[in-house]
Amino acid sequence: MTEPRMRLRQKGQQFPTQDLEQFLIAFGDDDRPLQETVKCLDEIVTDFIIESCHEAASIAHHARRAKIKVDDFKFMLRRDPTKLGRVSELLEADKELKRKRKAFDTDEGAVAKENVVGKDGATAGAAGVGAGVGGATDGAEGKKGDGGGGKEKEREEGERRKKKKKRNKEGRDGGGGGTGGDDASTVRSG
Repeated sequence: MTEPRMRLRQKGQQFPTQDLEQFLIAFGDDDRPLQETVKCLDEIVTDFIIESCHEAASIAHHARRAKIKVDDFKFMLRRDPTKLGRVSELLEADKELKRKRKAFDTDEGAVAKENVVGKDGATAGAAGVGAGVGGATDGAEGKKGDGGGGKEKEREEGERRKKKKKRNKEGRDGGGGGTGGDDASTVRSG
């Protein structure tokens, strides 16, 4: 495959020797792989990455886009189900990690408070930690609790919107027996 824009390639090895040796050992090579084997693997991996990027760029160009998207790489790998499955698996894991990181990036007090919420909905802070101090602590606890519950409200609101969207779609398609979507929030103009 010809490269659309040839760039000078760095001379020498692209990846750390130790990492490549570990790959070779993992796939059954000797405990001390030959340097020629490590260099050959480095060249193969580098060429694969470069060619994959160029192919994804050509797919993006064909779609009349200047930037490459993840979907371009998925499209490029569509004929190799093993690689495509692994890429999809890694992307899902990345989404999950981002979601979990986002939960921890919020106010630590709110996160801790969400974890302490009991079955009856009362928090440990409201149940007795600040009970002897007076109204000032209860007011601060209430504000923090409201902030922690905001995420839950957002999640519930999102679920409610999804259900409403589904009902409206079923109503347009003629199935499902939805309400028809006559209210002003579902009326589309134009």
